[in-house]
Amino acid sequence: MKSARLQYANALADVALAQGAADAALKQLVDFAAAFEVSSELRNFLTSPGVPREAKHGVIEKIAARIGAGKIIRNFLFVIADHRRTHILPEILTTFEDVIRQRQGVAEAEISSATELTASQKKKFSQTLERLTGKKIQAKYSLDPSLMGGAVVRVGDTIYDGSVRNSLNEMRARLAAE
Repeated sequence: MKSARLQYANALADVALAQGAADAALKQLVDFAAAFEVSSELRNFLTSPGVPREAKHGVIEKIAARIGAGKIIRNFLFVIADHRRTHILPEILTTFEDVIRQRQGVAEAEISSATELTASQKKKFSQTLERLTGKKIQAKYSLDPSLMGGAVVRVGDTIYDGSVRNSLNEMRARLAAE
């Protein structure tokens, strides 16, 4: 299934980026996927092999119009419905988000700190991470008092741990080794 969702996500990214509509396409797909997730009736209808293609297209058309989806997303949804891939729409969406971020040179960073960061500290974090990764950073901040001080930053698979908790654990390990 991974290759199917990646193929669909890449195809959608190709079209959306070529037409300069990547952000709009992402928002519209998120909106449609949200409707798909909350409505078991919609999920059952679109994933049922017994429902005719034209009926699925009609429902997709109505929902697309309601959420303000453009031609790119509407046609994409037609394709996945026609190929009976609607059941993997949530996975396609997640993969599409990753593909768009990667192609636009954007990395997501999760920053946990012991205390609330000021606007200037957040800006400094972003600038430093952009310099380290060579990518534009989209940061998500959270509080974790167990860090005791400092911060832990995750960018992709890389973790930068500058927390007091980590420093104390390293010191404890060094002292135990002596």
